[in-house]
Amino acid sequence: MAERVDYQGKGLGLVDDKGRVAIPNSLRAALAKNSPRDDGKDGGTVIIAAHPHYRCLIAYDPGFVPIHKAKLEAREAAGELKDGRTDWNILDRAGAAEPLPFDGSGRFIMPAFERRYARIGGAAVFLGSFNWVTIWSPALLLETDDVDPFIREFVEFTCEEKGIAL
Repeated sequence: MAERVDYQGKGLGLVDDKGRVAIPNSLRAALAKNSPRDDGKDGGTVIIAAHPHYRCLIAYDPGFVPIHKAKLEAREAAGELKDGRTDWNILDRAGAAEPLPFDGSGRFIMPAFERRYARIGGAAVFLGSFNWVTIWSPALLLETDDVDPFIREFVEFTCEEKGIAL
């Protein structure tokens, strides 16, 4: 596989009743490049997991798994040295991720539990965070105190433009 590209960009996707949503164009291009299908067709695999801190989701490509795992194992080991005990939650939370297929248009079905956990209803905000993409409920993002003001205003602006009530 070629060198991974960073996830940069942002957008809002509408989520249907079955959980189908499309990854915004700028982020989809990076995901497709990082996650090419073996048969050469459009689409690939996106991995959806709970964010390690916020009540939102993260999305990343299979090539990021060993990088993410190594960082989490180091964090878990450092905690064990400091506290003398293992925090299994660090690896359990990340290991509960869901690999999902996405098509050439970036559409995938977001699992029902993950949507519920992140409070995602009819819309989802996608934010490139270099290693991964965060996926937020617009309302929950705005209720979260320590979200950057630029990001907050982007969400307000985009939802207003699309006629989404907050």
